[in-house]
Amino acid sequence: MDNFLVSARKYRPDTFASVVGQDHVTRTLKNAIRSGQLAQSFLFTGPRGIGKTTCARILAKTINCENLTADIEPCNQCESCVSFNKNTSFNIHELDAASNNSVENIRSLIDQVRVPPHHGKYKIYIIDEVHMLSSQAFNAFLKTLEEPPAYAKFILATTERHKIIPTILSRCQIYDFKRISVDDIAQHLRFVADSEKVQAEEEALQIIAQKADGALRDALSIFDQLVSFTGKDLKYSMVVESLNVLDYDYYFTITSHLVHGQLHDALLVLDKIIDSGFDGQHFLSGLGSHLRDLLIGQDERTVRLLEVGEKIKARYREQAIATDQAFLLRALDIVQKTDYTYKTTNNKRLQLEIALMQIAAPAMGATTPAAATTGGASAEVAKKKVVAESEPAVTPTPASPAPLYSHPKSEPTPVVAPPKLPETIKVASPKSSNPAKDFIPGSISIKDDIEPAVEKEEEEESLFDYESEEFRLAPKFGKEELIIAWREMINQITDDKPDLRSTLLSASPDPADNFVVTFEVSNLIQQVKIGENKHDIVPFLRDHLNNRFVTLDVIVSKVAPTDAPPVTAEEKFRHMAAKNHALIDLQKKFELEP
Repeated sequence: MDNFLVSARKYRPDTFASVVGQDHVTRTLKNAIRSGQLAQSFLFTGPRGIGKTTCARILAKTINCENLTADIEPCNQCESCVSFNKNTSFNIHELDAASNNSVENIRSLIDQVRVPPHHGKYKIYIIDEVHMLSSQAFNAFLKTLEEPPAYAKFILATTERHKIIPTILSRCQIYDFKRISVDDIAQHLRFVADSEKVQAEEEALQIIAQKADGALRDALSIFDQLVSFTGKDLKYSMVVESLNVLDYDYYFTITSHLVHGQLHDALLVLDKIIDSGFDGQHFLSGLGSHLRDLLIGQDERTVRLLEVGEKIKARYREQAIATDQAFLLRALDIVQKTDYTYKTTNNKRLQLEIALMQIAAPAMGATTPAAATTGGASAEVAKKKVVAESEPAVTPTPASPAPLYSHPKSEPTPVVAPPKLPETIKVASPKSSNPAKDFIPGSISIKDDIEPAVEKEEEEESLFDYESEEFRLAPKFGKEELIIAWREMINQITDDKPDLRSTLLSASPDPADNFVVTFEVSNLIQQVKIGENKHDIVPFLRDHLNNRFVTLDVIVSKVAPTDAPPVTAEEKFRHMAAKNHALIDLQKKFELEP
């Protein structure tokens, strides 16, 4: 049986023109050879399998060719080219720095450099994976690399440029190799398939090119493996099955279901994907890429950015036109957030299903918390517009992130919404007060929290008629009834709000005219804390006092400067010395500063 030669070696480029996807490098090298401005050392950097070592060999072969073509390509007929093709050239030396990384190896190379070539113009040294050299080897190599003999050329290749010391980089001309595009890899695979008499569908070659992730060598290795599997008949379905790649049809189908609000059909597609053995993270990544491609496919100018075959590109274009852009942006945001939290969640399948539910919710006519948050400013504006234009007939139950009471008492929902009394938050002497004294650094602005609430409550107050018959017949209550209801409310506060319980226990409320309950706090922080929980406090008082006109007035008391707590070190010392005069004697004895 003949020895099999893999496609990566059999179809390895041997001229600059046959190099795939690195035109910026080959053009520069050819111009340097043509003008005779060839550097003494080169550094080729870039990812794996993109042609660094191949270009180094072609450069070495070309500069020693005795009969260059008009296009600066080797002739493959002279003695130098023939010996290079047979791997018998004494002028070209390849060194693997991964296994020859010591100082002794570099010293041996330097000794070889001293000997001029017996035939040809140059001796070329190709050092692959040069970043693997030790620090001592790099330092030993510096002088020779900077001032080599005129006949010596060095070509260094590496995938990790950041590991090479700056003194080496400064002595080389650096060429950055880029990842090869999907189209370029697919075209080269088509050339190889035709040369090997392999029947291959374009979509199958596109899948191989995408799987290679920009590395032509990887693509050729996958191609050889699939040819062995399929028997020289590469079909799209067989390639997808062999490479364990999610078919485009899955994403087209599940996106169509989500757009039309067919949640249950989308969940069935997800179940089929999971049963096929695909990882959820892989599905999320593919769905995100699919949504991105749909977004790109909505504009004729950006369709060319799709790295797929022409048939698949037409399908993307068709579905993109039929899909709303807002839906795609919102779905992309949900997929991104789900992908970020997927690894840390315990129930991974539920996480995927929740993401699909959130994406399909608008089309189903439902509203989810994610829809509200991911909708951005436009969703918030739309929400405010709906509230402003509509007059609800039923009093909505206020939403709270955490319940105030451990066992809240249920209230019957009235048919007609009663007028709401103002729950004014008053600030004593706002012009003369100094909020900075009661403000915690790093917290939010208290002024920004109070002013909108005051404006809202003043607006509601204008809607209330104090002369109505219903208001005059409302049951009266005194301080004793108010204190009983107040204490019962404090007893039912949950344990996760100790600061609120402490604030409510700090003073007693007083009844005032128009069923207003006044409560005095010591600072603005406590006032804001009470204000944040008024949507729970006021309904409780109304229910237990049997009076739905009860409202709460929170007032900040003025603290005399003499009663202010000590702040500076001197104030603290005087405060302690007033209680313990021995501190003054101790200060004088040791001559301490207060």
